Amino acid sequence: VQLQASGGGLVQAGGSLRLSCAASGGSFSSFVMGWFRQAPGKERYFVAAMTISWLGGVTTYYADDVKGRFTISRENAKNTVYLHMNSLKPEDTAVYYCAAVRWTTKPLIESEYNYWGQGTLVTVSS
Repeated sequence: VQLQASGGGLVQAGGSLRLSCAASGGSFSSFVMGWFRQAPGKERYFVAAMTISWLGGVTTYYADDVKGRFTISRENAKNTVYLHMNSLKPEDTAVYYCAAVRWTTKPLIESEYNYWGQGTLVTVSS
């Protein structure tokens, strides 16, 4: 089971990027998927997550500092989760990691996830 994150790069403040997280080695269509980020010299923390209930209901979660600017989405046919990032700010500069877990009631908690991608660097210039 592997997660491959991509899409990072250098962007000016106010710009947009879309990060992708491709899963391989199994079907992740019902997994809880999350994005976390780690800024230089800081700890890794939660950015966004998406859960799917057994009835197919989707719930999304966002950190307060990205709410309204970032959107998490998934394309099950491609086993891929996206993080759409708009109105980027210099403080969004970080390595972004995607993560997955079969199920959790605590999608905001890093330690709940047992699959991690390698990270992709996003740099926002002022």
